[in-house]
Amino acid sequence: MNVKMEKLEKNIIKLEITVEAERFGKSLKKSCAKNSKTMNIPGFRKGKAPMNIIKKMYGEGVFFEDAINFCCDDTYPEALKEKDINPLDYPKIDIVEIGEGKDFVYTASVVVAPEVKLGEYKGLEAKKTEYKVTDDEIENQIKGMQEKNARVEEKVDGAIEMGNIAIIDFKGSVDEVAFEGGEGKDFQLEIGSGSFIDTFEEQLVGLKIGDKKEVKVNFPKAYGREDLNGKLAIFDVTIKSMKKKELPAIDDEFAKDVSEFDTLEELRNDIKKSLETTSVDREKKEFEEAVIDSACSNVVMDIPEIMIKRETDIMLKDLEAKLKQQGLDLESYYKYTNNTEEKVRTFMKESAEKRVKTDLVIAEIAKTEKFDATDEEMLKKAKEVAAQYGDKEIDKTADLIMKAQKQYLKVDVVNEKVIKMLVDSAKVIA
Repeated sequence: MNVKMEKLEKNIIKLEITVEAERFGKSLKKSCAKNSKTMNIPGFRKGKAPMNIIKKMYGEGVFFEDAINFCCDDTYPEALKEKDINPLDYPKIDIVEIGEGKDFVYTASVVVAPEVKLGEYKGLEAKKTEYKVTDDEIENQIKGMQEKNARVEEKVDGAIEMGNIAIIDFKGSVDEVAFEGGEGKDFQLEIGSGSFIDTFEEQLVGLKIGDKKEVKVNFPKAYGREDLNGKLAIFDVTIKSMKKKELPAIDDEFAKDVSEFDTLEELRNDIKKSLETTSVDREKKEFEEAVIDSACSNVVMDIPEIMIKRETDIMLKDLEAKLKQQGLDLESYYKYTNNTEEKVRTFMKESAEKRVKTDLVIAEIAKTEKFDATDEEMLKKAKEVAAQYGDKEIDKTADLIMKAQKQYLKVDVVNEKVIKMLVDSAKVIA
């Protein structure tokens, strides 16, 4: 077998593969054995007629189609291995020459990963934002804990106030036509929570049990549904009942009830420490992303559309999994948001392209710097993964991860080395 390789535009490799006549002849015999079983030849039982008799009756090319498939299945992988090619998609096969007793010649055109031309990636400048923990953030955390521990009671008398919970029936319409998702019964709405659009909640303040009101609100221009974007909606609302929340006092007793601490001051210090850890992690992550983005901006490459499509497929699968956890599916999501798969894919495309580019750049830097991962480093990473899932038998689980996902562990370890090098060499700018 002889293989010639030609690089075409847009990351397409064209292979011209010549298969010796003798080898192609074996594929013809294999095709004959498969197809002759279904052919009716006068004077012969099915599958027993000689090849030359069948060819006289049906023509010389009767066995070519399956012979081509058999031969390409055998020789195409060999050609890829010989030329060290990793295709991204199925090849486009074109026949150049075919005939009994002749060499079989065909071309296979296939998309491959793009050539990555790195620019400067060491000593890059990147902005680092510092996130300082404020007293307001700490107090908001405490107020959140206070809200979670509030006692809710029925409110029989009086009118709805901010902070109350109104149990309502409502039915909305736009241009006197009811719209999907605009109706609810016995809905519990906390007044002032901002759960409903515009001034819906504020317009219920002062109403009493049994009251009815026509509430007028405007949907935001970018609400996400073409039938509602920027539209005036009218809701017929009925107050069914009310509840009020009794918030616990924020003091040492409160701290004891909601945490392991004896005093409010200890609780505040713990919250501050936790917020500071989160801030540091955020600063680190954002700086890493800024450095990586800077490295990617110096790169020249032409990303094949198939790679972007595959990454979009992954993103769509991730969305589907998240929706499933909420008891939804993609079709319901499309219907509720007035979207289609095509629209969502278009929206995701830019992020998908960025992900692909980042992965390719990091991989190329790792190759250039000759970064690799040892078994010890991969095992350490496997133990970290096992620990994240709260597994008690970390060593046992880590061994299983090593056996099943060693290649993924290697990529993770190598990528971390690349990112560390980029960050360590980067220059911080305000």
